[in-house]
Amino acid sequence: MTTTTLRRTAAADWRALGTTVRLVVTDPALLDSCNLLLARHLAEVDAACSRFRPDSELAALDTSLGRPVTVSPLLAEALAVALRAAEATDGAVDPTVGSAMNAIGYDRDFTLVREDDRPVRLTVKRAPGWRLIDLDRTTDTVTVPVGVRLDLGATAKAWAADKAAAMLAEVAGCGVLVSLGGDTAVAGEPPAGGWNIRVQDITGSVDETPAQGTYATIGLRSGGLATSGTAARNWRRGGHELHHIVDPRTGLPVRSPWRTVSVAAATCADANAASTAAMVKGAGAERWLTRLGLPARLVAQDGTVVTTPGWPTSLAAAA
Repeated sequence: MTTTTLRRTAAADWRALGTTVRLVVTDPALLDSCNLLLARHLAEVDAACSRFRPDSELAALDTSLGRPVTVSPLLAEALAVALRAAEATDGAVDPTVGSAMNAIGYDRDFTLVREDDRPVRLTVKRAPGWRLIDLDRTTDTVTVPVGVRLDLGATAKAWAADKAAAMLAEVAGCGVLVSLGGDTAVAGEPPAGGWNIRVQDITGSVDETPAQGTYATIGLRSGGLATSGTAARNWRRGGHELHHIVDPRTGLPVRSPWRTVSVAAATCADANAASTAAMVKGAGAERWLTRLGLPARLVAQDGTVVTTPGWPTSLAAAA
């Protein structure tokens, strides 16, 4: 998912949390200060939520032996978002898939995953289930059963984008867009006509038209937009084509009729949970999204595009 705008803004592009970061503000004079605040925020999120850092708060839960652990308000909030997403998607998005992610080889930063050619043994094993996680927000304590590993990859980046966009818009007093790996949140006063966002299979440069796959450009004025798919984070191990979206019912990469699903919602976290769940739900995703009233664009494996009511058919007018 790529973001552009027809009105003078300022943007910064870099990498954090193992993915691309794009910050756009409607007041160019505030870009540098906003970017410093964003970098600090993402560093805090990484220290709390990373599955790949042995010193992260999340990793420490692996050795908690089923005992209640007091965590930072930041990790508690991230866990609450993940558990809320699990409940809202009937378990299609489940944070207890950590062991399954490790089993398929996604046990380190993605830039290193593709370089690893060790074979993997694929075994059907249902995820333990999000209901086993006990989170008490009054004390910010969490209890994780022995043997359960958490993975917040399906929700944490979108939640971090929401949190950052809201924080920066309040501090800077201008329109702000934060995109983390294509999960996009906006806050504050948008440019005239809204933020122009190009939805595509693989996150790419705003200056380059996608070389492959279908794409569409829409206008977003508030909330969030997220795309989930199998085209970007995939790799091959021992003859198996693998990707990062795991079906909690099997513990294996999902086999979906959709190549990508894009969803617009009140928050980026909600949009991301819905788009990921749609990949897992497969053929029933269009009906599920329609029932929830979520505007969505689903791209089938053969490139056929299906949209749900409310998805914009053309770019909003921009000044």
